[in-house]
Amino acid sequence: MASNDPGWGNRNNDGPPDLDEILRRFSRKLNGLFGKRVPDSSGGRDRPTGPELNAFGVLPVIGLIAIVWLGTGFYIVDQGSRGVVLRFGKHVETTMPGPRWHIPYPIEGVTVVNMEQVRTIEVGYRTLGEAGTGRNKELRESLMLTDDENIIDLQFAVQYNLKSVEDFTFNNRYNESVARGMGEMDSVRGVAETAIREIVGRSKMDFALYEGRAEIAVRAKKLMQEILDRYQTGISIVSVTMQNAQPPEQVQAAFDDAVKAGQDLERQKNEGQAYANDVIPKARGGAARLMEEASGYKQRVINEAQGNASRFSQILAQYEKAPEVTRQRLFLEAQEQILSSVSKVVVDQKQGNSLLYLPLDKLISGTAISPAGSAQVPATTAPTQQPTDADTQRSREAFRSRDRESRP
Repeated sequence: MASNDPGWGNRNNDGPPDLDEILRRFSRKLNGLFGKRVPDSSGGRDRPTGPELNAFGVLPVIGLIAIVWLGTGFYIVDQGSRGVVLRFGKHVETTMPGPRWHIPYPIEGVTVVNMEQVRTIEVGYRTLGEAGTGRNKELRESLMLTDDENIIDLQFAVQYNLKSVEDFTFNNRYNESVARGMGEMDSVRGVAETAIREIVGRSKMDFALYEGRAEIAVRAKKLMQEILDRYQTGISIVSVTMQNAQPPEQVQAAFDDAVKAGQDLERQKNEGQAYANDVIPKARGGAARLMEEASGYKQRVINEAQGNASRFSQILAQYEKAPEVTRQRLFLEAQEQILSSVSKVVVDQKQGNSLLYLPLDKLISGTAISPAGSAQVPATTAPTQQPTDADTQRSREAFRSRDRESRP
């Protein structure tokens, strides 16, 4: 009770306050707000005339307040979102997109969660500025140990959305940060680090840096989804994208030298393989040719030996029948074979003691050359042809006379 109250000194301070007086004053203040005043009978001041006037003054205000309070229960769920309705903190309903209504606060509350929005987290780096023009490395997240005990700097991005609004809302640890979109990011970042470190820890350095980057991303996505489903977070991994994979900056120069040495090794191996591919087929072809030639030589020698043996058997049979004739025939064949490569011819004339020498070698060579070069022989050689023909005719006659004399 205020100290300037007129009835302050006449009241018993030990008694309870007058409830009717309090209601009258409250009603008077409300009526004053709406411009309705009733004159007070005691002092000429405005006052309410009775309980009816108080009721008619309070009910509109209460009704207006009730309408406004009920109106706060209307809400709209956007496309791709879900509304989670809580009654005294207990989940009672999940509403679909469209205009909805719930019992207003403090009885019920609603949280609208976007299910189709693709969220992105960055592991190992942070994008600077809204335009994303720069990056800030997070070495605590990006440095990883491989299976061959090497350290690599791996940066990647994870995109995800939601697949279960109930699991996302109630099974995450950081409830307040989840409402602000932070709790699930921490959860996904922790799961992403765990999955990628496990996969990289089982891979070689060269595999993680070069040919295995795409495979590591696929395996990381699968492992992350398994971990998130195990904890029932309601999060679905959309993609895992490798941004950068390199050795630490402190050993970048040494690593470049090692990579160059490895490239030189591969180049030399390729050159050696190319040389081997060129030499080995040639060697195999040469060996096959020698084998074929040896086989042909073997077969030729065998056939000649067999032919000579067969010819010797036939000659032996003829020799047994006529030894003298066969011996003479063999002698003549041997002389014919020997003299076929000799250019000098000696003719023995039994009627005289002198030897007749004929230039048969020149005649034979001239006879062999003349058919091929007859067109190029000049006309001046024609007179010298007659003595040559005469000599040839005399030699023929000498051979015929020797043959007649040798006959029995």
